[in-house]
Amino acid sequence: MKYRSRIGIIGSLIILFWVLLCVRLFKIQVFQGEEHRTKLIAQSHRKESIFAERGNIYDRNNDALTRNIAHYTISVNPKKITNKTLLAKELQNVTGKDFNYYTDKLNSKRNFIFLERNIKNDVLSNKKLSSIKGLNINKQYRRAYPHGSIAGQILGYTDTDDIGISGIEKDYNKFLSGTSGHIIKSKGWTGKYQHKSGLPNVPAINGDNIKLTIDLNYQSILQEELERRRKETNAISAMGIIMNPQTGAILAMASLPNFDNNYFSKYKVETHHSRVITDQFEPGSTFKIVAAVAGLTEKKISLTEEFNCENGAFDYFGYKIKDHESYGQLTLSQIIKHSSNIGVIKIAEKIGSKALYKYARDFGFGLATNLGLNGETSGTLKPEKKWSKISVGQISMGHEVAVSTLQLATAFSAIANDGYLVKPYIVEHIIDQNSKVIIKNNIQIKRKISTENIMKELKKMLRQVVDSGTGIEADIEGWEVAGKTGTAQKYINGKYSNEHFISNFVGFLPASKPQLLSAIILDEPDSPMHWGGQGAAVAFKRIMQRIINMDDKISPPLKNQIKKKINKYLVSNKKKKNNSYPIPMQLNTINTKKGVRVPDVRGKSLKKAMNIISDAGLKPLIQGSGKVISQNPSPGTIMHNKIFCTLQLQ
Repeated sequence: MKYRSRIGIIGSLIILFWVLLCVRLFKIQVFQGEEHRTKLIAQSHRKESIFAERGNIYDRNNDALTRNIAHYTISVNPKKITNKTLLAKELQNVTGKDFNYYTDKLNSKRNFIFLERNIKNDVLSNKKLSSIKGLNINKQYRRAYPHGSIAGQILGYTDTDDIGISGIEKDYNKFLSGTSGHIIKSKGWTGKYQHKSGLPNVPAINGDNIKLTIDLNYQSILQEELERRRKETNAISAMGIIMNPQTGAILAMASLPNFDNNYFSKYKVETHHSRVITDQFEPGSTFKIVAAVAGLTEKKISLTEEFNCENGAFDYFGYKIKDHESYGQLTLSQIIKHSSNIGVIKIAEKIGSKALYKYARDFGFGLATNLGLNGETSGTLKPEKKWSKISVGQISMGHEVAVSTLQLATAFSAIANDGYLVKPYIVEHIIDQNSKVIIKNNIQIKRKISTENIMKELKKMLRQVVDSGTGIEADIEGWEVAGKTGTAQKYINGKYSNEHFISNFVGFLPASKPQLLSAIILDEPDSPMHWGGQGAAVAFKRIMQRIINMDDKISPPLKNQIKKKINKYLVSNKKKKNNSYPIPMQLNTINTKKGVRVPDVRGKSLKKAMNIISDAGLKPLIQGSGKVISQNPSPGTIMHNKIFCTLQLQ
C-alpha cells in the first residue's frame, strides 16, 4: 500500500507532465505556429534585393551621354569575423589603403559597419576576399558622365543612392530608375546562402532609356565658343541655345560657368542649373520684332511709311531717348536694320498698348514654354492695365520686360518658320528595355502669330540687319544669315546703368529656308563688345561656321540660284534690246574680274535703289529719305576693295 500510493503520485505527475507538454506543443504548433515559422525562415532564409540598372540618356545620334559603372559596397558585423587580419590584408590588396585603417574598423564594438562604399574595383574577382564568412558584398551601379561638363546642366546628376537630384536625371527619375526586384536564399549546411528552386525570385525591371534632341557635337561647339567669347569679352557669364526653328527641337543649350557632373560637389551650386531656362533679363533691341509684327499685322503701319527719328534724340514724356547714331526719316525696315529706339517708339505709339501687349503674349513672352524641364521661368510682362504712360515706348525697345534665352529663341523661331509659335522640346522619346516607345514628342504648334507674307518681310529686314546693319559681324558668306542685335542696359539700384550691359544676338540661317536658329547672350562684357553686334554676334558666327562646316545635313541656299538668275536675265536681254536696265548690275560686271561696276540709282526710290545696289554685290549706306539725289562712288566706277555705296536721299 505504501508503494502503491507513491506509484500513483509519480504516475499522476508523469501524466500531468505529458498533458502540459501536449498543451505546450499544441500552443506552439497551432497558436504560435506562424510566429515560429517566421522566425525559422528568418534564421534560415535571407531576402536580397536585386537592384535595377538605371536607364541611360542618349543624344539625337544615339551617342551615350550617361553610363552605369559597377560599384561595390562591403559591410560586415565585426563580431562574426574570426580572422580579422586576413580580411584586412585582402582589403588592402584590393583598395591600396592602409592595413590599420581596416583593423581599426574591424575592432569596432558595433554590430554593423561599412568597410567600403561605392568602390570601382572588381571585388568579386578576389576569391579569397569573397569567400570570407560573414562578409557582405553588394554590387550596385553608379552613374557616370563620359563627356564631363558637356551638357552637364541639361543632364544633371544622381545622389549616392542613384536617385536623380538635378536636370533630366531628376525630372525623369521615375522613368530612368526602374523597379528593384528581390530573391530569397536559404542557408545551407556550410553556412552559405544559396537560391533554391521554389523560393521566390522577383526579377528587377531596368529603367527606361531617354533619347534627347540634343546633338553632342553641336553642344560641344556651343560650349567651347561661349567660353572663348566670355574670356575675350571678360563677361561674367554667357548663355546660348541652338534649335530647329521649324520643329522646336533643342539641339544645344548651355550657360557658363558650368560644372562637371562627375564631380558636382566641387562646384558652386549656382553653376548646376541651366540659366538658359531659369534666368531672365531685359532683351533690349531684339524685342523690337514684336512692335514690327504687331504694326504690320494690325495694318497700323506700312512697309513704305517713314518715321521721323529726330536725328538721334527724342523727348518721350520727359525721358530722353537716344539712338546710337543720328537718323532722320526711316522706314520700318531701316528702323530694324539700324536698331533705332526712337523709330520703334514712334511705331509703338501708333500701335497702342493693347495690341503691343497682345503680340508680346502671342510671341510667348510672360509665359513658360513648357520645355519639359523643371525650374523654367515665365519671364516678366506686366498686364497692360498696369502699364505707365511710357511703358508702350519702353517695352517696344525691350525695357520693362524680362525674357529667358529660351523664350527669345522660340519667339524668333516664329519669324523663321513663317508665323507659327512652336513648343520647344528637348526629349525626343522614351523607350523601355524592350525597345518599346513609351513617350514620343511630336511637333506642337501653339498658335499662328501672323501671316506668311508678313513674316517673310520680317525675314528680309532681319537679313538686312546682318547684311549691312548692326549685325554685320554675324554674316557668313553664302549662307543668308538673318538676325537681330540687342544691347540692353542692366537695371541696377532702381535705374538703368550706363556701364553694365547685356549683349545679345538672335539669328538663323539660311533666311530663305531656316534650318538652324541660335540665341547668344553675354552678361556685362567689356566695351565696345557690350554692343550686341560686337559681342554676341561674333560668337554666333563662329558657332554657325563650325556647325555648317561639320554637318552636311545643313543645306546652304541653292548654289545655282545666281546662275539661274543670270540665264534668266540674259534671255530677257536678247528679247528686249530696248530695255534700259535689262540685267542687274552684278551681271554686267561678270567680265570685270578686277572689280565691281557701280550702278546708277539716281532718281530712284529707296527700295528700288537698295535692291539694285544689293544685286550688284554692294552694300548701301543710306543718308536721308525720299529719292536718291546723289551717290558715292559715282555711277560706272569700278570698285576694287570697297563694298559700300553711300546714297544721299531727299
